[in-house]
Amino acid sequence: MTSTTRKGRRAAVSTTDLALIATFAALIAVCAIMPAVNTGSGTPFTLQMFGIFLAGATLGATRGFLAVVLYLAVGTAGLPIFTQGAAGPATWAGVTGGYLLAFPLAALLVGLVAARVARSKPARFVVIVSVVAAIVTIAVVGTLGTLGMAWKLDVSLRVAWGYATPFFVYDIIKGVLAAVVAASVHRAFPQLTARR
Repeated sequence: MTSTTRKGRRAAVSTTDLALIATFAALIAVCAIMPAVNTGSGTPFTLQMFGIFLAGATLGATRGFLAVVLYLAVGTAGLPIFTQGAAGPATWAGVTGGYLLAFPLAALLVGLVAARVARSKPARFVVIVSVVAAIVTIAVVGTLGTLGMAWKLDVSLRVAWGYATPFFVYDIIKGVLAAVVAASVHRAFPQLTARR
């Protein structure tokens, strides 16, 4: 194989990766700006975390992480793709700044585990990825989000945690749904696993 052929293959891989990263960044944006779902419990939610978990569970750690970083970069640059149409650098200093910081880490951690079990039976994949997503929801997203909220609202961590807790249940459900969808994607496109 000539060096030219090798370079051509590397370029093709890189182009595919970029396309996948951009596609999932766009998916996260769509999930974030969709109208919030009213649950009847007073805790409306969007599908933003579903998109983030799906990016990690489908693309793996690196590409999932980069998809979320691209989403955040575009929103920070001014495109209104954060929840409720928010945008710009000021969003990071707002109540949700801690959550924004946690999003890439969530995709990274879910992606690390998903990559290891992607060739498992679908049921095993769904269970493992769902459990990891639930842990990440509370330990990473919940913690960083609560810290940011406590700082911005000038309340105790306990009070901020109380504000965030109702959302945990819905985010855990989103993690399960993302795991189910990702398992189906891996069955249809096993080459995604081979490329990790």
